[in-house]
Amino acid sequence: MQLIVLFGIALGLAMDAFAVAIGVAVGLGGASRRQTLRLAWHFGLFQALMPVIGWAAGTSVRPLIESWDHWLAFALLTVVGGRMIVDAARDGGPAGLGADPTRGWSLVGLSVATSIDALAVGLSFAALGVEVWLPALVIGVTAAIMTVLGTVGGRHLGLRFGSRMAAVGGVVLIAIGCWIVVEHLA
Repeated sequence: MQLIVLFGIALGLAMDAFAVAIGVAVGLGGASRRQTLRLAWHFGLFQALMPVIGWAAGTSVRPLIESWDHWLAFALLTVVGGRMIVDAARDGGPAGLGADPTRGWSLVGLSVATSIDALAVGLSFAALGVEVWLPALVIGVTAAIMTVLGTVGGRHLGLRFGSRMAAVGGVVLIAIGCWIVVEHLA
């Protein structure tokens, strides 16, 4: 596989992580360095592992995944985004958020939601006979870098516009979920 193609795939897969990182950081009113590191580590890790899992599963599982992967991503992003909106309305924004989306099951849900497409890419690698180890590493590192860039951008938006941005962050996550569904159905 040519390096330029690999970087294009990695960048394309990292766009969901980038957009979600912006939404989370905006929703938090600015993500701390620790929150940024958690997001980058988990998004990068999941983006690296999913192609390996997809590659190992091979082409026999591909039809099953393609029929529902977009709905799973939509559901995960909608639940986390909806919680951010409800918490912002109830408690006045990030300071009152009961759950940090960069921790626990919210973080796992976001990590899975942003990396499901990488699973399908891993299946494609298996079908094409491409070794997965270098692409998985490049995909994971690219996702981690794009996540850091997204949280930095979101941090500036959150700090500039204050705590009411938590609802905006939730709407962004739900919009990304909708975009994933529309993209897969088109």
